[in-house]
Amino acid sequence: MTPDPPRRIPCRRGFSVSYMGKPLLSCVDPIAQGEKLSQALALRGRTLYYCPSPLFGYGLNLILNRLPSDSFVLCVETDEQLYAFSLSFFDEKLLSHPRLRFVRTDDPARLCAYVEDTWGKRAFRRVETIKLSGGWRLFPQIYNALAEALEQNIATEWGNAMTLIRLGRRYSRNTIRNLGLLAGARSVRALFFDKPILVLGAGPSLDPALDTITAYFGGALNTPRADELSQPCLRPFAIICADTCLPSLYERNIKPDLVIALESQHWNLRDFIGLDRWKIPLAMDLSSLSAHRNILGGEVYLFTSFWSSLSLFERLNAAGLLPAPIPPLGSVGLSAAALALELSAGKVITCGLDFSFSLDRFHARSSPGHLEKLRRQNRFRSLLNGEAAFRKGTFKTLAKNGGRVYSDPGLKSYRDLFEQEFAGNGPRGSGAGKAGRLFDIGGTGLPLGIPVLSQEEALAALRSSAPPLSAGPVPALPDKALVRSFITGEREKLTLLKDTLSGATVVTPASLEGLLDYCSYLWLHFPECAGAGGKRPSAQNASFLKRVRTEIDPFLRDFDISLQELEK
Repeated sequence: MTPDPPRRIPCRRGFSVSYMGKPLLSCVDPIAQGEKLSQALALRGRTLYYCPSPLFGYGLNLILNRLPSDSFVLCVETDEQLYAFSLSFFDEKLLSHPRLRFVRTDDPARLCAYVEDTWGKRAFRRVETIKLSGGWRLFPQIYNALAEALEQNIATEWGNAMTLIRLGRRYSRNTIRNLGLLAGARSVRALFFDKPILVLGAGPSLDPALDTITAYFGGALNTPRADELSQPCLRPFAIICADTCLPSLYERNIKPDLVIALESQHWNLRDFIGLDRWKIPLAMDLSSLSAHRNILGGEVYLFTSFWSSLSLFERLNAAGLLPAPIPPLGSVGLSAAALALELSAGKVITCGLDFSFSLDRFHARSSPGHLEKLRRQNRFRSLLNGEAAFRKGTFKTLAKNGGRVYSDPGLKSYRDLFEQEFAGNGPRGSGAGKAGRLFDIGGTGLPLGIPVLSQEEALAALRSSAPPLSAGPVPALPDKALVRSFITGEREKLTLLKDTLSGATVVTPASLEGLLDYCSYLWLHFPECAGAGGKRPSAQNASFLKRVRTEIDPFLRDFDISLQELEK
């Protein structure tokens, strides 16, 4: 039933509002009420001031008069009638103010997208809520959800900036080194699975689930070792796993159908120790560590996560060389789930994506982290994971099975990203078209926002047949001459920039600006560039140019390495 329209109530100064049987402003002096609340605010720079249900906007003029030049006010109304009512009486000077926006929405994803489209990425360091009326009390859960979404989105953006500062250079160098693989490794889209897929992470809940699945499927799940490790498994489902799972699966003699590698550094090479004779297909990110391709004996497939707005990606795409793109999820478990959904039309069941731990279990049995804990045990060091459980930021929370587990802000952020991406309510809404296909096996992990199956239900789902998938023709490998021409052209551009900055070649200022944009991989990881959403200083900035010049020689060597790899 549609409620009665809002009504203005005359007061000593200004008007109150009556709606849904409630007064939403002071019935004595609502203007004084708004001014008092506004004057009490301590305003800060680079802050988005979120004002739920502003009604007439009493007090906003005082905030705008004191607002730092890099802060803004975002007024949000969720109720359609109240929004139309507010607009009809809102001060025109406020509506036209350059640092105030007034929108109606109850969708957190749309609000976050609006903020990003209006002010750009990382324009704000924080969100602060200012409640100048009682209108927010009509829908407190919605307004709180909008505030939490804005806060989380800003925190995520700045977390991405910190990752780019610390690892962006490594991502860029790996990408260039891996260009030599383009002529010998297909895009991961060349794969497809016509049966259900089990996606495995290395969380503690992996062990009981694998024990149950192994007991049920028996020999159909396992493969012989020794000289028969390259033989396929005759099971009714496929397994796609994170690289951290490999030792756990090897111990159980379970051969996955595809392994996902995302890590850009060397530390995860321990995941592959002793597995060099296992003939397993590997899907690796274009920016992952180049050494991954030489370990397992199976086919190598490539995909691309757009970890930044790198102009090199645009040129690869224009040349028809860019491997299959997937969202930049930052976690190998999330990337495995994304690829499984892309490579199948059937059910996808996740297991071991816990994003939590207990006092005695951080990873699955025989995983590198678990083995490291066993090796470190002595008279003075317990097997209990007390350092992680009691460090600052760690908290207890409920698991899917109702038990209590530990998590931390980093793990929780990946869980939240999983829900956003795959439950269909994230900023990209990528999960919306995959509803009904993605499930999780119940266990000790955090809830992922997708349907949870018992182990019995999961067994039944893994036996079910998948809808036929029209895979289409397998794409041909890129022509080696085309790849060589692309790498050589990129190297020539970088050499021209080197000669320009060294004084050996003279170009116009506009040409120098163009070269810097073309070779953006040299500076995207600079703190001032990462923090500004990929914007760089002018080519007139001598300090910036000197730092760019120091980056060029290592990248030239990386292009040489990619050419050597191409000729193998």
